Amino acid sequence: MSQRDDLRDILVQNSLKRGDFTLASGQKSTYYINGKLTALDSRGAYLSARILLAMISDDVPDAIGGLTLGADPIVGSMLTLAGMEDLELKGFIVRKEAKGHGTRSLIEGPLEEGDRVVVIEDVVTTGSSSMKAIDAVREAGCEVNRVIALVDREQGGMQNLKEAGIRLESIFSINELLEAG
Repeated sequence: MSQRDDLRDILVQNSLKRGDFTLASGQKSTYYINGKLTALDSRGAYLSARILLAMISDDVPDAIGGLTLGADPIVGSMLTLAGMEDLELKGFIVRKEAKGHGTRSLIEGPLEEGDRVVVIEDVVTTGSSSMKAIDAVREAGCEVNRVIALVDREQGGMQNLKEAGIRLESIFSINELLEAG
């Protein structure tokens, strides 16, 4: 079994739920994907990091990160694996709103103006969470041209991001998980 197949099975087992759900976008759905349940599993974290690092290996950015909470465990796993492989990579997390104390920062992490970054997501539906992260990072003077997700729900995210000049890549489409589960 390939690492990708193994990750797919973990996502189906841990993260795919069936029923009646209202998504963050407000859309109704008969299934829900909670990618954090895979990213917080030791094997799921390793496989996610391994595959995502391979996806950026042709054009390694200065930093990876995304909107809290979906990106947090994935970014941590990717940074750990990158460190083990002597791959220089910084991480960042974008808060949903700026802190009300201290530096009042919206972004946590060692980003510097001019850094090239890739936004990481667990699941993309419409792309609105990705755009919040992208807007914050661009405001900090960084360049973003890619979003990489564990799962693309194929509900407009790719098109919405494309209209903003951002390429969306994912390890899985929702159909691959639904067919496997």
